[in-house]
Amino acid sequence: MLLPEWHPMVVHFPLALGVSAALFLLASRLVGDQRRAASLALVGTWNLCLGAIAALFALGTGVAAMVDLHVGAAAHQAISTHLRWAIFTTLALVLLAVWRGAGSAWDSRPAWPFVVVLLAATAALMVTGYRGGQNVYRFGIGVHGSASAVHPFESPRYCCFSRTEVIFVPCTGSVSS
Repeated sequence: MLLPEWHPMVVHFPLALGVSAALFLLASRLVGDQRRAASLALVGTWNLCLGAIAALFALGTGVAAMVDLHVGAAAHQAISTHLRWAIFTTLALVLLAVWRGAGSAWDSRPAWPFVVVLLAATAALMVTGYRGGQNVYRFGIGVHGSASAVHPFESPRYCCFSRTEVIFVPCTGSVSS
């Protein structure tokens, strides 16, 4: 299936766009110069809207990646927690993008209540990303593919990083091919 390989690439877009949107919109609220504030607000609004769209793609590719996943109970619990955070964060980003995009002029300074809710959603976005990283680095979800299906090495000391790569890294950390 093609979509599971897309999730690790797609997830970085809502993270980058969401965090930068929060920073730009906060800066537009704090800066004194109206012209700079308008530019920061416009860039922040665009980043927020694009980040919300990217979050929808990340959620879709993440759910698609879960379809054929067979993991233990602890990893399954971690995935479920990550998925709940992802659904909440995606919903929050979409609602904030609608609030900002349809509620006021894109180059106007955001209201303080909006900024506070956006910062809370950004914190939730970071927790979602952290939990996704824990799924990869703690449980090895999406990392340990079937190395023998890609390359004839059967040795347990090699780990394949994806189902499509033919790069093997010994568990000691040094790279060999």
